[in-house]
Amino acid sequence: MWRNREIQLFFSILGFITLAGTAVTGFLLSVQAAAVVFITSALLTACCFFFTRWRYSEIEKLSGYLRRISSGDGSLDLRDNYEGELSILKNDIYKVTLMLSESRSYLERDKLALTNALSDISHQLKTPLTSMMVMADLLSDSKLEGAKRAEFTENIRVQLDRIEWLVSSLLKLSKIDAGTIEFKKDKVTVRELIDRSIQPVLIPMDIKEQTLTVSGDDQAAFTGDLRWTAEALINLLKNGVEHTGNGGEISISFEENPLFTEIRIADDGSGIPKEDLPYIFRRFYKGKNAGEDSVGIGLAMAYSIITSQQGDLEVRSEKGNGTEFSIKFYKKNEIPK
Repeated sequence: MWRNREIQLFFSILGFITLAGTAVTGFLLSVQAAAVVFITSALLTACCFFFTRWRYSEIEKLSGYLRRISSGDGSLDLRDNYEGELSILKNDIYKVTLMLSESRSYLERDKLALTNALSDISHQLKTPLTSMMVMADLLSDSKLEGAKRAEFTENIRVQLDRIEWLVSSLLKLSKIDAGTIEFKKDKVTVRELIDRSIQPVLIPMDIKEQTLTVSGDDQAAFTGDLRWTAEALINLLKNGVEHTGNGGEISISFEENPLFTEIRIADDGSGIPKEDLPYIFRRFYKGKNAGEDSVGIGLAMAYSIITSQQGDLEVRSEKGNGTEFSIKFYKKNEIPK
């Protein structure tokens, strides 16, 4: 406290006033009056001293608390029920401490998620890269048969396509997670959405001799982003095609009511085991029925796209009895005409 020059000046002035007042009172009045003035001034000075010392001790506590915060300790609670500017300052510091603690928790969680994502990505890329390195070494053999050379070249092309799809999907997911994608809020007719979504899966379905049935009200619509929602449906349809056997059936039905617009995609494939259902929308999760080439990112992307548009994506399935995905776009944000 005494290192503060303002305090030194303040008490020097109080001392001067005390001595000057005592001298003047003694000269003009009497010694007894001078003694009263001196004692009164001394008591007032002592009160100022103890009050100032108490304020400085409180400020010192706050300084110590701030040093603890800077070192990562935000566990102290300095809230009190007293009125005054110091109490207000304490409570404000406590609020800032809570905000810093929450921010630190979010950063740690994001750091962990990033670490896990990088680990998963490196694992997914390692397999095709290793396969291509082996086949590239084999292709360097000048005595390799032409048929084998063509086979290895085709395998390398397939692996490159897989890597391209994986990287593209991860970039899309990262944009959605970062909130850098602005989803449009256009009126989307469900029939147009389905016509756009089924195009990429028609050839795989034809190869497996699968049938596709589409039913619903052609006037059904919702507010959303046509291109991104089609991306979600494509991933759901691809999942159905992959897990439905030759000659199987995939059906798409849709309807609109005053509360929401619903799209259902069902297949009569192998279904999803009960223990896998809570995790199928988790990134890089591969269930027991997943194929060897499955990465576990398609359903995660579909879920992110739908929920980012305030929609719901649910799944109902039973092992051996097929799977049904249900997408709902609610109308709670629409203004009735």
